[in-house]
Amino acid sequence: TAVLQQQRGQCVHGDSLTILQSPEFVSFQKGDWAISGEKIPDLVALTMGFSVQEDLSWPGLQAGPLFQRPRANVLVVVRGVDSLALPQSVASYPLENPVPFTLDSVAETIHSLFAEDTPVVLQLAPSEERLYMLGKANAVFEDLPVTLQQIRARLSQDGSVLASLPLNSLSRNAEADLLFLSEVQVLHDITALLQRHRHLAKDHSPDLYSLELSGLEELSRLYGQDSPQYRDATAILASVLQKFGEDVYGLYGNSAVVEVVTVKTFEAPLTRKSRSILESQQISNPGSPYNLAYKYNFQYAVIFNIVLWLMIALALAVIVVAYNLWNMDPGYDSIIYRMTNQKIRMD
Repeated sequence: TAVLQQQRGQCVHGDSLTILQSPEFVSFQKGDWAISGEKIPDLVALTMGFSVQEDLSWPGLQAGPLFQRPRANVLVVVRGVDSLALPQSVASYPLENPVPFTLDSVAETIHSLFAEDTPVVLQLAPSEERLYMLGKANAVFEDLPVTLQQIRARLSQDGSVLASLPLNSLSRNAEADLLFLSEVQVLHDITALLQRHRHLAKDHSPDLYSLELSGLEELSRLYGQDSPQYRDATAILASVLQKFGEDVYGLYGNSAVVEVVTVKTFEAPLTRKSRSILESQQISNPGSPYNLAYKYNFQYAVIFNIVLWLMIALALAVIVVAYNLWNMDPGYDSIIYRMTNQKIRMD
């Protein structure tokens, strides 16, 4: 299990895209190529092997094998951070034009192509109590705390991150501190649920996770970026994200892409309609005439190659046979004409 790692610590400055984990067949090149925030969904789609409407002219991602796809893509957006020290990462790129974005287009593509396999699609923003789930996520993450009240109650239960984290200057009673710790708890619970349901990482459908964390933004607004609370929270989040990426990468058999986007502030607010667990459906309308996408599965590549090369072989055979028939001498090359010729001579 080869993982691209850097021996020395790497600092990721604000408005950056960092690749925490990536399989060998998804090739990210190291460089300072900037990528626009609005192109992040296209980048996620390309890493999962999906097509996009407009070509992504960005040299950071190289074309990989046609028939190998990662089993999952995990995107974590951290708001309000100026610098985040991640000790091990694959590559880091500056992020320009940090406009709000969602992975709705990627989620819809996964749902349309793998509707029968019910892949895991989880989009979560704890601070805004925003949750969107599809497929097997409804059953796996049904017990995941969503509202701030549920998450804070989870912090007081057994197995809470409060027992293992060095809080230092952070307080268990301050609202902003609890918001940040709640987001850390959500990351811990997601990996715990995935470890409990390891079969999800072994199916044929890719999974998508999109998490948005804004606890550091609240700490920065309340205490300031030079405060000990903000510095302690930054160190905690960097350590937690590193372990979160390693755990998810290992659970999916070293076949997952984990990205971290750090944005100090978005240029425009994002308004989005949320869905509750009960509102999401497995298949909205399987008989809809507008769903033109075919049902894709991982046997498609095998069937495609069998049909393609069989057609090429048959076409070559027809050409060879036609050429030989065209240049045939009936008197010498054909037994039928030869027998008929002899019979005519005898008569």
